[in-house]
Amino acid sequence: MAEIRWDIIKNNWVGIAAGKALKPNEFPINKRGIDTNGNHVFCPFCEGYESYTPPEIMAIRPNNSETDKSGWSIRVIPNKFSIFNPEESLEKEKSGIYCSYNGVGRQEVIIETPIHGAELHGYDIDRIVMILNVLKQRYNVLSQDDRIKYIQMFKNQGVFSGASQGHSHSQIMGLPFVPCENPGVSEYYKKTGSCLMCEIIKQEKSRGERIVYETDYFLLLCPYASRFPYETWVIPRNHYEHFGAISDAEIDDMAMICKKFTGVMIDSLQNPAYNYILNSAPVNMPYISGFHWYLEIIPRMLVTAGVNIATGIYTNPVAPELSAQMYRQHMLNME
Repeated sequence: MAEIRWDIIKNNWVGIAAGKALKPNEFPINKRGIDTNGNHVFCPFCEGYESYTPPEIMAIRPNNSETDKSGWSIRVIPNKFSIFNPEESLEKEKSGIYCSYNGVGRQEVIIETPIHGAELHGYDIDRIVMILNVLKQRYNVLSQDDRIKYIQMFKNQGVFSGASQGHSHSQIMGLPFVPCENPGVSEYYKKTGSCLMCEIIKQEKSRGERIVYETDYFLLLCPYASRFPYETWVIPRNHYEHFGAISDAEIDDMAMICKKFTGVMIDSLQNPAYNYILNSAPVNMPYISGFHWYLEIIPRMLVTAGVNIATGIYTNPVAPELSAQMYRQHMLNME
């Protein structure tokens, strides 16, 4: 049975697959679906292998093909190895100084393409638009479950990003708690009455040194205190707290940015593993002001080191101003 345990030292939640233990060869770094000769062996996300995954939650099937059969363009399925259980009610347990909840929540996988080896930068714009629309739809569906307090969407691409499957996919998690992340957002609003992300947009536009690219709806920039080399953020110009409120025009614009920038990142950084992380406001809670959704794009150029774990301080060997300068030049070359 899965549990969500409170780390009383770090003041954060930890998901524990209680009573289970992956074998060493089952961890992502040793599990690639590739034999010793480099040949593709088996992938449950490929078209034709639908029976190896849990039943689909939804799918885009251009020719109205049968559920859980071939003929799909995008599939959404439950994560087979999720620590979260969507069928339970939230229950708290105390054990001396320790505290835990049962693993209530959802974790879904968006299989972005039936083609093994296809990746985000190679998709056409229409496919990226479809993926973003599916994420929006699932976000709004999960937000209707009162037990869910936060919806986290992310994409792991490559083994050093944490991906356990080589087939391109994204994930969405419905959590029964709000992660202890981005506390500066609400704290800034309490102090000033202003949205921190909107203020970041104003200051970055006034100086321009960390801006990579601008469109009618979004700003692409390397953040001032980048934790990771060549980290970038996609920030909507319009103030929306929830990703679920994104408009069709913004989805079209965001799809273009994702395709163009991911291609630049892959080319200029020599095909790194990367994470896409979408941050939004809590749901089903008393209203908290100050949130402004945004997307983090993090190339995984370094492995997390002991100092990062010990102190919580990330050391970035590449100044964001220089990252932005390099990215800008590559983006201009694509025009």
